[in-house]
Amino acid sequence: MMVRRLPAPMAQTAFILVLTEDEAAGQRLRELLREKYGHVCSVVTSLPAALDSIRARAPDVVLAQPRVRETATVAPLAELLDSAARDAALLVRGAAELPPVRSIHLTAIEDTVDAEALAQTVHAAAKRAVARRGDRLLKESIAGQRVEIFEGIVGVSPAMRRIVERIKKAARNKLTVLILGETGTGKDLIAEAIHKQSGRANRPLKSVNCAGLNENLLESELFGHVRGAFTGAVSDRKGYFVAADGGTLFLDEIGDMPPNMQAKLLRALEHREITPVGSTDVRRVDVRVIAATNADLQKLVEESRFREDLYYRLNQWVIEVPPLRERREDIPILADYLRQRGNKTHDTACTGISSDAMGYLARYYWPGNVRELANVIEALVVEAESRQIEVDDLPEHIRGSREIVPTAAAGMVGLTMAQVERMMIERTLHATGGNREQAAKILGIGTRTLYRKIKEYRL
Repeated sequence: MMVRRLPAPMAQTAFILVLTEDEAAGQRLRELLREKYGHVCSVVTSLPAALDSIRARAPDVVLAQPRVRETATVAPLAELLDSAARDAALLVRGAAELPPVRSIHLTAIEDTVDAEALAQTVHAAAKRAVARRGDRLLKESIAGQRVEIFEGIVGVSPAMRRIVERIKKAARNKLTVLILGETGTGKDLIAEAIHKQSGRANRPLKSVNCAGLNENLLESELFGHVRGAFTGAVSDRKGYFVAADGGTLFLDEIGDMPPNMQAKLLRALEHREITPVGSTDVRRVDVRVIAATNADLQKLVEESRFREDLYYRLNQWVIEVPPLRERREDIPILADYLRQRGNKTHDTACTGISSDAMGYLARYYWPGNVRELANVIEALVVEAESRQIEVDDLPEHIRGSREIVPTAAAGMVGLTMAQVERMMIERTLHATGGNREQAAKILGIGTRTLYRKIKEYRL
């Protein structure tokens, strides 16, 4: 499939203040900055007017002559910017020597008559200033968030707050829990949180992945076996139900459990007793079962691939975990938490994530959800070591097109319905990394229909 790179997000517009005695030259620069770079620019010809402008609206860049109308400008501008616009750059044209003022963004530049070169210098300073402001606002936002890490679960979105409440209530009841969510959303973390918060916390928590195990092996894993029950059974094995007695048993990927095992599990849940493979002895067990799946169990029931009675037995207390793309407000908080965790794990001192880089992280589709984000951040922390993570550090697929970018209605005018459909299918395939089943689900069409469209549009 051909991969077309989508354009990167447009740079943010900056506000630039020009203080000059030559108003005509200032206006020419103003038009150039607006037309070529999209910046807003104001031109003033006196220091009092410049100070009033800064008080009225904090600039990103101030371009000034060192003296205007026989008045020194640098010290008073720097002093006001330090309090009113601390991220702003102060560019001084043609200053032979700069006064010792408290401003870390003060720079002397060449007093050139080349308007194009001057505009380019101002634009570069504006980009840095906007990035500084974004970084500061992001850090302040993260610092200002009242983030409560609940048993390793991080999030400030309403969806995550609801999940934490469901976990707390689940810990107080004895119902069987069913956790639904895509791969990588942290279903195992939720199961662990329920166990730790429950009255069973001092007893074992055992986990079994039902996917990839055949029926005989899974039965032995869950219920145990006696010596001689089958070839290779050289000794008795108690199984996870017995190992978790008094505690919690987490059955991951329950939707992949073989049909015959579903019936045996149902009996164990209803009667609270198990029979080891090869034995006739029945053993009573006290186990709280938490099941999880990324499958649509209702659909599996309709297709006769999952027992309806087991589904209702598991469906007593449901916790639905939304994918990361549906709670993007959690991404900055979560990414920063993972950065700090990565520093501790690898003994690094990564100082943060730039606002531009965080913007890409927040826009990316994250088909692998929190697990994918955690892996990406861990690698970035090791790469950055003792500096900030920047856009250039991000993997190409995050900086590129693997995101669903809504197209403005105005930008779609003139396209045929077929062109719009082709574009949405292509972008969704990019977002899911070519996973056709997931793309079909997102688009709300059948997999066969998607295959036909891919062939029709030669994607």
